[in-house]
Amino acid sequence: MKKNLWLLAIAQGLFLTNNVVFIAINGLVGLRLASVPWMATLPVMGYVVGGALSTGLVARSQQRWGRKVSFQLGLLVAFLSVLLCAFALSVGSFWLLVAGTVVAGYYSANGQLYRFAAGELAPPVFREKAVSLVLAGGLIGAVVGPNLANHTRDTLGMPFLGSYLALAAVALVSMAVMAAIRFPPEPVRIGSAASGRTLGAIARQPEFIVATAGAALGCGVMNLLMAATPLAMDVCGMPFADAALVLEWHVIGMFAPGFFTGHLIKRFGVLRIMGAGVVLNAACIAVALSGQDLHHFLVGLFLLGVGWNFLFTGSTTLAMQAYRPEEKDKAQAAINFAVFATMALTSFASGALVTTQGWTLLNLGSLVPVLLTGLALLWLGVRRRRQERPAA
Repeated sequence: MKKNLWLLAIAQGLFLTNNVVFIAINGLVGLRLASVPWMATLPVMGYVVGGALSTGLVARSQQRWGRKVSFQLGLLVAFLSVLLCAFALSVGSFWLLVAGTVVAGYYSANGQLYRFAAGELAPPVFREKAVSLVLAGGLIGAVVGPNLANHTRDTLGMPFLGSYLALAAVALVSMAVMAAIRFPPEPVRIGSAASGRTLGAIARQPEFIVATAGAALGCGVMNLLMAATPLAMDVCGMPFADAALVLEWHVIGMFAPGFFTGHLIKRFGVLRIMGAGVVLNAACIAVALSGQDLHHFLVGLFLLGVGWNFLFTGSTTLAMQAYRPEEKDKAQAAINFAVFATMALTSFASGALVTTQGWTLLNLGSLVPVLLTGLALLWLGVRRRRQERPAA
């Protein structure tokens, strides 16, 4: 179990390496190739739109071929899609770049299932810690991603062409890691009854509603601010190396807590830890509104990363309480679709808002999903206390 979890954590880290580099460079490459500035983050949006469109397809491939084959297929798509992005950059085609990131979304939809696979590799009593440990593997992406983007930026003469080609090598390494993981056998499915309840019945559960809202809105706020940060720092006249440093500490904040978030959930409860994530998101916005120096970006994005970790790990743990093993494909696909749809909206909004309205208004708008997440957690907490109260 431990060997498989550590290997999956490495795969998670390589997946985040891809994501961090994509976010670090796609907005800047988009700004260079787009005809108007507000379209700069469309390649970032394409990545999450592709993920949203792929959730159903990934769910079917997982159900038909199992975890390992589906994950390897996602990595193959990652390899081919970054080569397409590199070609788009070399010929100066903005829309071909967007198409490449949309195709890469299939890999993202697969990678979003690594955390659920972690829970299946461990016994139920260790589930929270397993999910947290695999998410902690994202530290690899925190260190490798920004440095990879920064050091390969000008290696081939054209800015960021070498970064795309480096991601192709990352995909090949990840395929080798995935090949060594032994996943448990899929649940036996005999007839239609083995598929469990309908998605509608699963989705009506309060735990499922709050888990989906926490994951989607938490990722939405994180993506809204993270995708806009390189553009905002560029407007402020800061070099790309500073943006890479900020993203590095942001992703460290996202995944370093993975070594203890599972312990915190076991001790204090999942809703309290998710609530702490909401508070940290609000603190990030407060720091961002207080100034636009390097330390404001650095501290704010670090707090945003820790807040995302608490919300995302907690949402994953909470979601696992709402479905049975035979229902996992449809339930996980629904959660990931909500996550990708929200991230698609925020990816577009981040570029449009930061280039037309500015960094301050972008942060003020982020308060809305933060407040909605807090209200959802409060609703479920009150509901649970009422259910636990003994009848008179």
